[in-house]
Amino acid sequence: MSLRSVLEEFGTDPPDHAIVVAREADETDRTGSTGQQGPLERMLAGLFDEQSIDVSGRPTEKFESTFEPGDLESTVVDELTSSGDTAVLLEDGEPVAASSMTDLYEAILAINSDLFVTGARGLGEVDLPDVLAGLADTRLQLRGYPLAHKEKLVLIVLSRYIEQLAWAGGSGTHRAAFQRLSRISDEIGTRDVYRRLDRTNVDVHVYGVDDGAPADLEATVHADDGTAYRNAWFVVYLPDERAESATPAALVCWEVEPRVWDGAFTFDAERVAAIDETIATSL
Repeated sequence: MSLRSVLEEFGTDPPDHAIVVAREADETDRTGSTGQQGPLERMLAGLFDEQSIDVSGRPTEKFESTFEPGDLESTVVDELTSSGDTAVLLEDGEPVAASSMTDLYEAILAINSDLFVTGARGLGEVDLPDVLAGLADTRLQLRGYPLAHKEKLVLIVLSRYIEQLAWAGGSGTHRAAFQRLSRISDEIGTRDVYRRLDRTNVDVHVYGVDDGAPADLEATVHADDGTAYRNAWFVVYLPDERAESATPAALVCWEVEPRVWDGAFTFDAERVAAIDETIATSL
């Protein structure tokens, strides 16, 4: 199985997703314009432009009234009752996850990739809000700058989050593709992450075109100039028996055209193991 076929396993007919921002007060009370999106709602909508995920706002009471008692998961109810303005992910019309707009702002809407490149936000400081985690096992297509300002940041946050899972797990296997291995040296934040992973019992493998892999990295380096090495972006962590409580995770993307990524991520243990085996045997 190839990396491209791994993506095909996620399918081409994803569930119908939408996000409703449940507002503490009707937007009329705050802006004087009924139905007008606030700035955070506009930023959230821009994050998913290419995914056809509709982002809309609704007063919390009106949102809750559209569901029968008991239809809302307890985690969704908890967010709605404690977090102020709350983004709720709907899957085929059913609420499946919720995150406060404050959490989304701090985790992705207010930041840029420089925080990760420079190491200003490192291991132990990366959060993945439930609304984003709820898109696991869904095929996504995301664009980089200048085609889009924020979409690729989703992939960067997911990459760092999986690296953080590997670091916290402390053992198992971690595989990451960089397209160009020099990125590990050139990006201070990335170099710091992989040096810290070196100090754990995680078996680290890095993949890419060999244009200057760091000599001091103890990871196993897989260098080639083939298509898979130039076009793939993946970060995969598979815990072993020593990391019983660790979370398996995988992000797999393919650059289908310059700065456009076809990808998916998963936390399903069997799927992660299958992806890990595919990479181990095909690259």
